[in-house]
Amino acid sequence: MASPLTHRHGPPERGRNAPRTPAIHASKQGALTKNHRPERPTQVPRVLFVNRFYFPDHSATSQLLTDLTRAFAQERHVLVLTSRQRYQSADANLAGHETIDAVEIVRTWSTAFGRDRLQGRLADYITFMLSAGWWMLRNLRATDTLVLMTDPPMLSIVGELAASARSARTINWIQDLFPDTAIALKMRAVRPLAPALSMLRDRLFQRARINVVIGNRMRDRLRARQPGASFQVIHNWAPGDEVMPVAREHNPLRQEWRLGTSLVVGYSGNMGRAHDFSTVLATAERVRHLDVKFLFIGDGPQRRAIEAEANSKGLQNIIFKPYQPREHLSSSLSAPDLHLVSLNPELEGCIVPSKFYGIAAAGRPTLFVGACDGEIATLLRIHQCGFAVSEGDEAGMTDVITKLCHDRDALTQLGLAARHAYETEFSFAHALREWHAVLESAAGA
Repeated sequence: MASPLTHRHGPPERGRNAPRTPAIHASKQGALTKNHRPERPTQVPRVLFVNRFYFPDHSATSQLLTDLTRAFAQERHVLVLTSRQRYQSADANLAGHETIDAVEIVRTWSTAFGRDRLQGRLADYITFMLSAGWWMLRNLRATDTLVLMTDPPMLSIVGELAASARSARTINWIQDLFPDTAIALKMRAVRPLAPALSMLRDRLFQRARINVVIGNRMRDRLRARQPGASFQVIHNWAPGDEVMPVAREHNPLRQEWRLGTSLVVGYSGNMGRAHDFSTVLATAERVRHLDVKFLFIGDGPQRRAIEAEANSKGLQNIIFKPYQPREHLSSSLSAPDLHLVSLNPELEGCIVPSKFYGIAAAGRPTLFVGACDGEIATLLRIHQCGFAVSEGDEAGMTDVITKLCHDRDALTQLGLAARHAYETEFSFAHALREWHAVLESAAGA
């Protein structure tokens, strides 16, 4: 069956006894020449992005990819190879082939067990990789640039094999490091395979034209293992580059949620295993006598445990809300006066919490919980738009919150500094310029 993107038309079928005459074509001079084949029209170079999720899905990598591809599609032929799933809905069964905002989307088959069980996730990973790899083997062109993200992990295995077979260029867009992340999260099943997987990953990264990483610590970690490979840091950005600060007195969500004039300390996004919440809960207990509210917006594996702990301690200063629609993102991210970001110190250099960019876009300061010399802590220090405390330092977090509770002017100045940092270094426009340069460099290498 022909691919939806390439339709091959052969010559008309001849009868068995038809005479075999030599092909005759007109030359440039008008004479007739034998066996001269006309030149094929030049194929338009394409940029192919591969990731398991894409629009209309709203997971983090999907939103980043949607922003980038829509911008590129204004002047390039852009194709996205993805699955038929959504992050929160494995059985979504999205259309197999469509074009949205000039971006051509091909959704390949995979199993749809979802994220509830490890075995199901593994099956979804493997079947998507095999399906996407087969599509690439049949449809990649030598003029293509293939951009491989890191969902599923080790996607670069099938991507690099297909690119090598079809003489295409590869760029890896690395959102997290595998198997390093799995080891840090104590996934025992991965540990025996980790050395071999790390070696294979390193070789694949060395074969790529460029490896785009999302933080300096990640770049340094990889360079130490692969001094000959090419790495470039391009920071992530706020989804849609559409987040703007909303003043508290004009914020409809602050009114709807009855936050009043309290100092609101917020956490927005995935409450996953990579993040520490025990320090936050202990601090909430310490400052329960102050006019401070803790606002958790989102979901994730740890949400139930956080709610249970808050209830067991009788913490009335903690509020939980679900994920908010994208069109409400400015109001949602502007609702807190101070945002929490956390990361297990063992994951420094493996993951960069992308929620920082949305927080900065909303003009709000960040209180980071984790390694005080880590990626986010360093950015906060450079741009003077927040604070960092170590995991378990409830006293340090209490001190920061208490001071800000009594000094709202300091909050305002920190928020202005955060917005300035976003506009000058972390906006989508800034990242887009760097991505254009990466594509040009890869094409000319």
